[in-house]
Amino acid sequence: MTVTLAVVGAGARGQIYARAAAADGRARVVAVADPDPARRDRLADEHGLPEQARFAGWEELAAVPRLADAVVVATQDRLHVEPAVAFAGLGYAILLEKPMAPTEPEARRIAEAVERAGVVFAVCHVLRYTAYTRAFKELVTGGRLGTISSVQHLEPVGWWHMAHSFVRGHWRNAAESGPMLLTKSCHDIDWLLHLVGDEPVGVASFGSLTHFRPENRPEGAGARCVSCAAEPGCPYSARRLYLDCLGDPDREFWPLGAVTSDATTAGVLHALEHGPYGRCVYDCDNDVVDQQVVTLEFARGATASFTMTAFTPLEHRKTRVFGTHGFAEGDGRTIRVVDFVTGAEELIDTGTRAGASLADGHGGGDAGLVRAFIDAVTAGDQAPLGADASDALAGHLVVWAAERARETRTVQPL
Repeated sequence: MTVTLAVVGAGARGQIYARAAAADGRARVVAVADPDPARRDRLADEHGLPEQARFAGWEELAAVPRLADAVVVATQDRLHVEPAVAFAGLGYAILLEKPMAPTEPEARRIAEAVERAGVVFAVCHVLRYTAYTRAFKELVTGGRLGTISSVQHLEPVGWWHMAHSFVRGHWRNAAESGPMLLTKSCHDIDWLLHLVGDEPVGVASFGSLTHFRPENRPEGAGARCVSCAAEPGCPYSARRLYLDCLGDPDREFWPLGAVTSDATTAGVLHALEHGPYGRCVYDCDNDVVDQQVVTLEFARGATASFTMTAFTPLEHRKTRVFGTHGFAEGDGRTIRVVDFVTGAEELIDTGTRAGASLADGHGGGDAGLVRAFIDAVTAGDQAPLGADASDALAGHLVVWAAERARETRTVQPL
């Protein structure tokens, strides 16, 4: 069986999932919907789609008789709900980019629509689908560490990635997209719930926008990096970041692809002079946090702490698990295990070679998710995904409770 896919949203994420599906060899893209003609045609041309398979929006695609087994919904975050509900009702299996939706009622509406329709459904929590995660989960469930007492988990966003996506980019403003914990880190909250394997019962959180603020603007800084006296010594120079992407196909795809389709020096400088990605990071309309800590308590007494910070290199997540019989720490590629009975140490190489970024496929997670989704659609069974709509919703509920906790400086029950 060849699984047929329609792609709604032909930006970077839509392109990545479409390519992963095609590369798998068991699926093919048969339609694309996007209001931007350039994006729509780029993806359609890549997959050899005829004109009648190119739609100006999801509504047009939904209005014709069902023409694929599954749909990838990779629109902007606030445009997930209506297409997801509509395509579930039409019988499409759904691969939905994270987060599910910006609010709890909207996310519940999607989950209810999927359950009512009985279709295969996956939220793109790609961290679940890496070889590294499988190895770590097997280590925990296999009992080598004994009973889990606590977990420490770090998400190193990366200084330039923060500036690109969350200061200058689409996810900079909570009212337009969502809070940082939802748009960036719902991956990690989902991953922690998956790893610990217990029900969370309480959450606390602290975090704020500490640095990317007008009062931290360097002396003599200009409004744009292309004409700023402070630019050569600024860690967040857009000129340096995007010009350095030229000549590297992966970096030209991302992050440069979000800035301009003209991958030349003149094209980059024009985009920085006139577009949002050339703005001074201390002179933007951003309001999402640049660092946050979340603390969780689970039903059986274990605790977990999660730290998200902008002020790191962009690297794989770092995790430490403290058990009653052993200790484990992982760096996204390897896991060091210490046995408390023998004192012996083991280094588990999970075979992960890819980097952590979008351009690197999130350490194999993008391809792993798509493989599992194709398996599920082929079998007509949710089981190959290892999670369903209720699992995806559970992590989102923790995120929204953590945001309430942060805003009110309280501990929120779950």
